Amino acid sequence: MIMEAITCDNPNNNSRYPLAGRNNLKSKSIFNVNGVKIGGTEIVVMAGPCAVESQEQLLATARSVMKSGAAILRGGAFKPRTSPYSFQGLGQKGLELLAEARLDTGLPIVSEVMDTRQVELVSQYADILQVGSRNMQNFPLLAEVGKSKKPVLLKRGMMATIDEYLFAAEYLLNQGNEQVILCERGIRTFETSTRNTLDLSAIPVLKKLSHLPVFADPSHGTGHRWLVPDMAKAAIAVGADGLLVEVHNNPEEALCDGSQSLHPEEFEKMMADIGRIAEAIGRAIFTKESILS
Repeated sequence: MIMEAITCDNPNNNSRYPLAGRNNLKSKSIFNVNGVKIGGTEIVVMAGPCAVESQEQLLATARSVMKSGAAILRGGAFKPRTSPYSFQGLGQKGLELLAEARLDTGLPIVSEVMDTRQVELVSQYADILQVGSRNMQNFPLLAEVGKSKKPVLLKRGMMATIDEYLFAAEYLLNQGNEQVILCERGIRTFETSTRNTLDLSAIPVLKKLSHLPVFADPSHGTGHRWLVPDMAKAAIAVGADGLLVEVHNNPEEALCDGSQSLHPEEFEKMMADIGRIAEAIGRAIFTKESILS
């Protein structure tokens, strides 16, 4: 039997996703990660370096994004790189530095897991497990991450359709893990002026089809520092529940993705700008003060 392809003209096709689809849960999924409410009316910003490089680099960046209003610290300890000769991350040492930064700033941390053998280790340190675009259809990894019951940030594959993406989410959900965040991070197209093409239309489509929170990653979505703030504002305007943004205390010297990483002062300005966009559409940016209110 050939299953009907999903189209925007037939929104009832979300019945194909028994756990991720709106047919299963009419209201939005909202869950709490160490005091940070994800999926609610307030917009959550995850920010930090692409890769953990050193204690000095991480703490400086973590403190700056915290002061500018980020609610969660991102940082890669294990890095999937196209070239085997590129910086691959610090591994467990990177996770230990992230835990130290969490203690220093109070920010929960999100970090990528690349292999089933890493799930237990990364789960010991990270508050949210990230499954990167290259692993969106690594089904054994999805199953193992789902079993961990840790909140998961699932990035869209660089050539994945919405249909394929939501089925990947189903792999996590059917292991009993209900804390799944979808993240649009750009797809590969014929365009070469940007690293990827950030598919902003995917955000309202996913929110129509699924009850899961939807984030956007304007850093990987563009590959250019100067484009990140504008695309971040656009993502908020079309309904994103959060952002994943790369920030580095010295991006010109970054070992990974420096060209798409904001300087701390650029991130501070971006946060002020997206705050105004959020207010215009009846939302607000989630900050540490939100936890206390």
